[in-house]
Amino acid sequence: MQFGFKVTKNSWTRGIFFIFLVLIKDNWTMKPTDIDTMPTAMARDGKPFVITVGREFGSGGRELARALADELGIAYYDKELLVESARLVGIEPEFFEQKDERFPSFLHGIFSFTMGVTPMCYYTGGGSITDDSLYKAVSDFLRSEVEKRSFVVVGRTADYILRDRPNVINIFLHAPMEECVRRITARADALTPEKAEAMAKRTNRWRADYYNFFTDKEWGHASSYDLTIDTSLMPMPRIVELVKSYLRLREILPE
Repeated sequence: MQFGFKVTKNSWTRGIFFIFLVLIKDNWTMKPTDIDTMPTAMARDGKPFVITVGREFGSGGRELARALADELGIAYYDKELLVESARLVGIEPEFFEQKDERFPSFLHGIFSFTMGVTPMCYYTGGGSITDDSLYKAVSDFLRSEVEKRSFVVVGRTADYILRDRPNVINIFLHAPMEECVRRITARADALTPEKAEAMAKRTNRWRADYYNFFTDKEWGHASSYDLTIDTSLMPMPRIVELVKSYLRLREILPE
């Protein structure tokens, strides 16, 4: 299990977090009704299928997930997942975003488990909610959705949450740091390569701590996934074709 570093509320951290929000703001566009009314493709056996995409920050996870969803005609969940999960527990999506794939109360969670301390609570204006409640909301939503439609989902330990479901393919994307930095700075012109690298390392630590805490697997390790891909080795359209070929070989998609 990996231990993260406590993030202090200094101006540099706030600046990095602001840029992070700029990088992900375009993922709030799809409304729940858009997903509810769209048709969905099914696997060869007539049941829904799911592609989970774990990723290093800057490796192109969202780009691949969106491209796969478009190519296959299925739903795409990233920030949309947070919106729907937030509705389940009656909190604002913006609060869920602040906690997304991060575990700042990580050490507190360990003490809660080993010493019987009350789990960390957060006051949201409409009451308090725990880390476990936030995670359960995401889990409940994903388990509900997989009964209704096929989809691609980015992160959020979806591979572990849906581990007992058929037709679930788990992918992890990675790339050399210089390639991740190139992608990050291309999306945020004001970000220097040095700050982009710091952001990538920090975000990867958050994701690893979150994943390793809530699952019995290791974030980013090949044994935790069905397919791991270095996105620096080929352009994204070819990676999309690679994944589609893999789905056919696994007899999830028809030939």
